Amino acid sequence: MTELSESHDDPFALHLAALVVLDDRGVVVGWNRRAQELLGHPDTAVIGRHAFEVLVDPRDLPAVTEAAAKCRRAGGWFGVLTLRHRDGQLVEVGLRAHELSRGDRGREWFLAGAPADDVLEWQRDRAVLDGLYRQCPIGLVVHGPDQRILRVNRAIERFSGVPAADFRGLSTGRLLLSDDARKAVDRVRQVMQTGRPLVYSEQFVRLEQDPARERVALVSSFRMEDPSGRVLGVAEMIEDITDRYRARRRLALLDQVGSRIGTTLDVAETARELAEVMVPHLADHASVDLLQAVTRGEEPTRAGAGPVVRLGTCSVGAQQPGPPHPEGEPVEFGPDTPQAGCLTEGRPVLEPVLPPDWVSAAGRQGAQAPDLSAHSLIVVPLAARGLVLGVMTLWRSRRPDAFEADDLTLAQELASRAAVAIDNARRFTQQQQTAFTLQSSLLPRSVPDQPAVEVALRYLPASAGPGLGGDWFDVIPLSGARVALVVGDVVGRGIHAAATMGRLRTAVHTLASLDLEPDEVLSRLDDLVNLLAAEQEAVGERPVGEQVVGATCLYAVYDPVSGRCSVARAGHPPPVVTAPDGQVALLDLPAGPPLGLGGLPFEARDIELAEGSLLCLYTNGIIGERHIDADIGLTKLCAALARPAGALERTCQAVVDALVPSRPSDDVVLLIARTRMLPPDNVASWRLPPEPASAGQARALISAKLTEWGLEHLAFTTELVASELVTNVYRYAGGPATLRLIREQCLVCEVSDTSHTSPHLRRARTTDEGGRGLLLVAQMTERWGTRYTRDGKTVWTEQPLTGTPV
Repeated sequence: MTELSESHDDPFALHLAALVVLDDRGVVVGWNRRAQELLGHPDTAVIGRHAFEVLVDPRDLPAVTEAAAKCRRAGGWFGVLTLRHRDGQLVEVGLRAHELSRGDRGREWFLAGAPADDVLEWQRDRAVLDGLYRQCPIGLVVHGPDQRILRVNRAIERFSGVPAADFRGLSTGRLLLSDDARKAVDRVRQVMQTGRPLVYSEQFVRLEQDPARERVALVSSFRMEDPSGRVLGVAEMIEDITDRYRARRRLALLDQVGSRIGTTLDVAETARELAEVMVPHLADHASVDLLQAVTRGEEPTRAGAGPVVRLGTCSVGAQQPGPPHPEGEPVEFGPDTPQAGCLTEGRPVLEPVLPPDWVSAAGRQGAQAPDLSAHSLIVVPLAARGLVLGVMTLWRSRRPDAFEADDLTLAQELASRAAVAIDNARRFTQQQQTAFTLQSSLLPRSVPDQPAVEVALRYLPASAGPGLGGDWFDVIPLSGARVALVVGDVVGRGIHAAATMGRLRTAVHTLASLDLEPDEVLSRLDDLVNLLAAEQEAVGERPVGEQVVGATCLYAVYDPVSGRCSVARAGHPPPVVTAPDGQVALLDLPAGPPLGLGGLPFEARDIELAEGSLLCLYTNGIIGERHIDADIGLTKLCAALARPAGALERTCQAVVDALVPSRPSDDVVLLIARTRMLPPDNVASWRLPPEPASAGQARALISAKLTEWGLEHLAFTTELVASELVTNVYRYAGGPATLRLIREQCLVCEVSDTSHTSPHLRRARTTDEGGRGLLLVAQMTERWGTRYTRDGKTVWTEQPLTGTPV
């Protein structure tokens, strides 16, 4: 029988219980004040009388008699009986009885009683306390004031695998690894000293006897005190949340994959992001190897076919050695390695514990281990749309616990999500390369040689975004030693923008060959854009990426003879002009509407450019990103051009270095032209009256000038050509003619008049008296054509300077 407790809340405590002593016959021989308070009888009324007579109602006598019999047989009894109060009421009383031996005087019975409700409540409290130690699934550790363990419950025994009795007397954290033990000691000390409880503190619990097994516990701590406030120690409730922690970590990894992987449509960057996500949360070392075809944007033909390139690596700690193959280098997997099998079969590989001889085993040296201390391995395929793109390899060397099946499942899920991002990046790379190939084929490969300007240019494709843009440029030699400078920008990105750019560039070339004025070229180009838009609407397909409306263009024609430049623009940024003395100014030029709006005219403006002036044409990418004010970009551009670096190429590069970021988000076109002037001695011009003798006068003038230039071998042909053209002016134009010779890369002969009638080349019949002049001109010259001005037209011819007399 348990001794009476002295606990302050124990109803059977000596200072709280109703105490009664009975002799062996059941006569009351002892009665305390608490018994009087509970049952109403003073001691004088009950001592010397039989307990059944005074305290038991006749109806309850059988139950009391049975309890007394059990008490005699067992030497003690505990239970609840119904007793009679002095006023006749019945009171349920919890009783605890045990035998007292009096030697020769026989035996007596010591009874302690309390109200049944108090006893039942106390019993429940005792049951709860007993349950905490014996049945509760949450661990309980009681630390004494000296930070030694007093008691642990069975949950701690199951959690640690150490018998509960072995904990008694151990110092706090004694069985834990040093890092975990130090945190446990600090926690108990803090609660002991401050009295402030700690709730739900996560703690790694790694035992010295089993360091490879990682456990995580949720700990709540509080200080224990007696009624006087004396500190008795610290109690801790410890819940094993290892599975919950791992599940949370897996969810966090999945979330990181969604937020960190695939941030750019770049295959190599996506592979690096995947490796970095794996370490250190799941592995100590990670490598991502992709088929080389995937890195080029190509689709692999079959699993594991072709060379493999390592694109992503990551290791724990700065002192940890990395994989032997650096990023970007080819990797060769032996035929018996897990990686090779994973590539060819598309199946994951889990080796929780590598065999001791794995380094020297056949083929294992090709497994690309980051260091020889690796003890556990996972290899999973990177597969998307049924295609194996590569493999991801995970190693553990620093963490003692081996990979488990749950780790493999998580790695497969992460690899599956990452493979989709890698495949998207691969397909984007393929589209980019296709667009870049198309765009490169549509842009000029080199700047043609011409005498009007010295040209330096830069074309920089965008390094980000959904695809290449539609920026283009051109340098087109024109008749009379002139040159056309063109830049344009098509709205949209990708293949459609590149294809549209090619159509517009071809159209500009065609229009330039007609020698039209810049505003007329833009008007014709605007008509073409409207026609393309109408074709798209007619077939009912006009996605945003294919729209042409909004394309811009700037067209400039420079004449090195007169030094005059005629410029017109269609919604394009204005050109910048730098004078020979370094003065910089934006050309004041009507903006004009973007191509494709229709209905609004374009205006050209003529300016005089001194020899050595810089004319800078560009697209939006040079003056800043889309979120930057264009005026700021223009100010920076003017500042860069105000300090010419001497050689034109250096000036061009200086502008790029000052304004273009390392990874531009938009295509960049920069074209800088330095003007030249033809020497006056290389140009000769005469005005001829509208009379029959003008043809002969033209021949004489040409003969004398070509003799002066040392081009006598071209005199006969040039005289014949000029005679025919001047005669046509006399016959059909009815006004004076202007004859001009230009000696440059070729000999140019021009005849201008005030008529807009176009000469036509035709084949004369045998009976015709005329109509053979232009046919002779075409046969005797290398090129010829007609250009129109506001005042009339000019028929021009070109002959190579090395030609021989006809």
